[in-house]
This record gives sequence, C-alpha cells and structure tokens, in this order.
Amino acid sequence: MSTASTPARTRIGPSAPERLAILRKTQSIAIVGASDKPSRASYFVATYLLSSSRYRVYFVNPVATEILGQPVYRTLADLPEDPDLVDVFRRHDDLPTVLDEAIAVGAKTLWLQLGSWHEDVAAKAEAAGMEVVMDRCVKIEHARFHGGLHLAGFDTGVISSKRQVVA
Repeated sequence: MSTASTPARTRIGPSAPERLAILRKTQSIAIVGASDKPSRASYFVATYLLSSSRYRVYFVNPVATEILGQPVYRTLADLPEDPDLVDVFRRHDDLPTVLDEAIAVGAKTLWLQLGSWHEDVAAKAEAAGMEVVMDRCVKIEHARFHGGLHLAGFDTGVISSKRQVVA
C-alpha cells in the first residue's frame, strides 16, 4: 500500500541478467555522495569496488578532498573521464540534479542505491537513453555475480556447519 510519503512503485527494473550485462559493459563508476567516513555505506562500497573489481572508480563529493587515497571531485563534470555508471548516495530531493549532471556528461547508467527510488528521475533518465537501476547496491550485485556475496558482505574463507561457541 502506498501513502502520500511513499508513492507506489510502478517501474520494473532490469532483471538479474540485465544487471549483470550492465556491470559487464561498465568500465568506470562515479560514486556521487561518496563519504570519507568508514561507517557510511558509500565508503564500504568504495572499498569493495577498489579492491574487488576491475572498474575505474571515481569519487564525487563537493567537500571531501581524498577518499581511500584517491582524489575526490566536486562534480561529475570535473572527472577525468565521462563515467559509464553513476552510483548515487544522495537524498531523494537531490536525485533530479544528479541526473541532470549524469546526462550532461553522457553517463550510460544511473544506479540508485538501496532505499533510493525515484520514478520521475528514472523516466527522465530512460528518455535520455540511460539504463536505470534503483534500490539496489552495486557492491551486492557485483558480489552476487562474481561469487563474493556472503552473510557479512565479504569472504571470510571459513565454512563451517558447527555452532559457534562464545567464550
């Protein structure tokens, strides 16, 4: 059921094979709203992408200067290349502006992270020829397709059916 604050979701996103195809053809990812705080989801995603993927990863944040030893850019237009995929960690009300920037730089995919859904932005992005993924995590999807998805979100290297004893 939808309420005034939670509009109905009418769009159907890309299927699993379509998401895999997006990730396979992607060469560069810009994380908009990247944070230098380890407690933030964008930091965890950035750490994963830098260590476990082949992507060229760029960080976009108007106030940070460095994240994980990498430079941070104020806007998508400031990046050294046009990103294939724009992964967005921004508030709902900021999404139309992020989309406008993504269109302006020729991004091919707009990816809205878990919990982020915007029907109007998706429609405008698709009208501009972009692929759109909403309410999914790039890290989780990449790991799902590449064997790195585990309960804790990373590969512990330990498989056991024995109950853990806490001392």
